[in-house]
Amino acid sequence: MTFPTTFKKSLSRSALTAAFSMAVIATSTLGVTKADESALDAALALQDEAAQARFKYRNPKATLEFMEISPGMTVVEVLPGGGWYTKILLPFLGSEGKVIGADYALDMWSNFGFMTPERIEAKKTWTTDWPAQAEEWRGENGASLAAFQFNALPDDMNGTADAVLYIRAMHNLNRFNEKGAYLDNALKESLAVLKPGGILGIVQHEGREDRPDEWADGSNGYLKKSKMIAAAEAAGFEFVAESDVNSNDKDQAKEGDFVWRLPPSYNGTRDDEEKKAAVDAIGESNRMTLKFRKPAA
Repeated sequence: MTFPTTFKKSLSRSALTAAFSMAVIATSTLGVTKADESALDAALALQDEAAQARFKYRNPKATLEFMEISPGMTVVEVLPGGGWYTKILLPFLGSEGKVIGADYALDMWSNFGFMTPERIEAKKTWTTDWPAQAEEWRGENGASLAAFQFNALPDDMNGTADAVLYIRAMHNLNRFNEKGAYLDNALKESLAVLKPGGILGIVQHEGREDRPDEWADGSNGYLKKSKMIAAAEAAGFEFVAESDVNSNDKDQAKEGDFVWRLPPSYNGTRDDEEKKAAVDAIGESNRMTLKFRKPAA
């Protein structure tokens, strides 16, 4: 099987760590069996036309293969929203698998100006409401469902997950981290929910390292790769590898830009033909794709 990603190692790691990580990459690549690939292809084929139109930007096949996701796993999906990835994971993981949705901590929602008291009140039942909604996407042989909110991880979920996926879900956690340690706590609970050796996968809008830190704090959607690696390692994860499968060199966002100017949001560009043409030429955002592992012992 051809694995359509480019792996890069952090040059700051010791030779021993680099050698170990390269071995992990080789093992994980070989571990994507033909049966796993067929199951993923079948799950992708089930998606509607609107979802499949986004495959060229979101690269779900290469992303999930890089994250070592396979049928029968228990996978935590952070901020699943309307279920774009959930609808792929449910049939892919199959009846022996499980998808656990994870939402922001309840008290974090008050930091968003658009959240009315009524909407915040409704979040109190999210852990039952979301699985009920997602049940409609399961099909006959889909994975089972559960949910939790950060800062309230149930004890019986500790050590049960094979992978935790943050798909464009880190920016607001970082943006409000100083107000409630939301990113720090989310990563700590991600470590706790994983089995030893479990995978932490991050796909996130990536800002260039030479851009101002204040701009790349998440409020514009972008974060720096160095920040994400440092945060995950501080929480106790081991960095394994990165992939360029979701990178887009045309997105050279700078101070004053925000990610939602790009498709599919077109915020501030939709009604200006010249601006819309410019962002269409860029496409969707440049995204880092990072893989970490919970230490085996």
